[in-house]
Amino acid sequence: MYKIPETMHRTEETIKRSKFIASLAHAPAEEDARIFITSIKNEFPDATHNCWAYVAGPPGDTARVGRSDDGEPHGTAGKPILSVLLHSDIGEIVAVVTRYFGGTKLGTGGLVRAYSGSVKNAIVGLSVKEKREVISLTVISDYSKITAVKQTMESFNSDVIEEKYEADVSFKIELPKNNEDSFIRAIKDLTGGMIHITK
Repeated sequence: MYKIPETMHRTEETIKRSKFIASLAHAPAEEDARIFITSIKNEFPDATHNCWAYVAGPPGDTARVGRSDDGEPHGTAGKPILSVLLHSDIGEIVAVVTRYFGGTKLGTGGLVRAYSGSVKNAIVGLSVKEKREVISLTVISDYSKITAVKQTMESFNSDVIEEKYEADVSFKIELPKNNEDSFIRAIKDLTGGMIHITK
């Protein structure tokens, strides 16, 4: 389970006459991140820069990340934005910081602070929700074990997707992934192994 953005969020600030607009959104896949980046570029086509970064996976996971300085000096925009995202404890997130140059150069240190600061400020107001990593299982039981099976499913926070009452009872459930092994052990112990579980 981890936090992901619930809605798109935007903040704006002016630093030495340059306007910085930070836009954050949910990006469960790299393609979603790229679609969002393109939409921001289309929204602010006259901006001096649209710098961006994304983490299209769990918090801190670097398997599916991307970044761009979009014309700013190398390492002054995309990298600091990505660094803030990776340390935010929020997964599946994309950030685009749009800059309108105000005539005063910030220098490389100033740019790093401005871009990372814009994203940090935006994250403060970002509404998030929990994402559960789930696994689907089918549990097949005889009628005598129904109560025990139902109680075990409840105690492991599983959601029953489908119930079928035929010669046996089958439950199609979704379960938090990290509960899988202990759930299977518990249900087999409880029913003396007289139960059939498939993924």
